[in-house]
Amino acid sequence: MVRRFRGEFHQKVDGKGRVSIPAQFRRVLEAGDPGRTEGGNPEFVVVYGDHRRSYLECYTIEAIGEVDEKISDMPRGSLERRMLERLFSGQSLSTNVDETGRLVLPAKLRAKIGLDAEAFFIATGDTFQIWKPETYEAEELSKTEAWLEDFPEDFDPLTLLDKGREG
Repeated sequence: MVRRFRGEFHQKVDGKGRVSIPAQFRRVLEAGDPGRTEGGNPEFVVVYGDHRRSYLECYTIEAIGEVDEKISDMPRGSLERRMLERLFSGQSLSTNVDETGRLVLPAKLRAKIGLDAEAFFIATGDTFQIWKPETYEAEELSKTEAWLEDFPEDFDPLTLLDKGREG
């Protein structure tokens, strides 16, 4: 079974853009890098994407490989394939965890999401996202609250898992 990212964390960002990756996330990155040698630092991919993204999405090598395969299965030369290649290959950064468990975020990526002294990490299953904490609170928490408002008070989100099996 593939290890998944879980949890949310606030991490300090230093003046050079170095931020500690939560230890639990590092274990998943290690498990998701088939080319990593014992004791070596895992590689992963940070997708920063288009102008609408106000966060960075981090993929294990295995997870980005799945995305790449699906893109490669699309018709060569199609607009959709070209756009997805641009978003997931062109607007991304291959990087690795350094010896101290940190990620160095280039100034361009920090500026894109307005990151300064603190980063908010949140698990999204087979990826994790890095946000400016204030942006996450303003954009994503309100989306979740609005979504939940459409359901009754006693709603159990786990009931949605069975919808894929019905029909």
